[in-house]
Amino acid sequence: MSQKLHELQVFTEKNYVEKTISGREFYQCTFEKCDFSKCTFVQVDFVDCVFNDCNFSLTKFKGTGVKEVQFTRCKVIGVDFSACSDFLFSVNFDACQLDYSQFQGRKMKKTKFNACSLKEVDFSEADLTDSIFANSDLTRTTFQRTQLHKADFRTAINFSIHPESNFMKKAKFSLDGLPGLLEKFDLVIDQKLN
Repeated sequence: MSQKLHELQVFTEKNYVEKTISGREFYQCTFEKCDFSKCTFVQVDFVDCVFNDCNFSLTKFKGTGVKEVQFTRCKVIGVDFSACSDFLFSVNFDACQLDYSQFQGRKMKKTKFNACSLKEVDFSEADLTDSIFANSDLTRTTFQRTQLHKADFRTAINFSIHPESNFMKKAKFSLDGLPGLLEKFDLVIDQKLN
């Protein structure tokens, strides 16, 4: 079955709430203020696409390709990205709310999370090598057997990462972030004594 191709199109303020979209390919498309909440994508490919101010709350991706996709100011709550196609999976997020989403086992090297809310996100067994968590809130986010080599957490806040349960060679942290690495040990860390 051939897929319907959408190329270089702009979709503005479209409502896809609770709809199922299947057998389509979007190449270099831009989506502005679209609502995909509770939408299901089945065997869809997004290649080099941009989503601005879109709602993806509880959206399902079944065998869907997400390749070189940029999300900006999007609400991406409770989305299971581990159900996406593995082939060339690549995303970046800017000023997005990603709370309760899942990225278990995803290969996502060099992913950028800029000014994002990542509360209770699951990154178990993901590969986040060289990824950047700039000015992002990682409250109760799970890192378990996660590849964090050279990942940058210098401006991230509220994270708790257990170094012995993850792979963290040359990961970057600020001095202010050290409590997030030592939380498991229930230590009291004072910044300065006067």
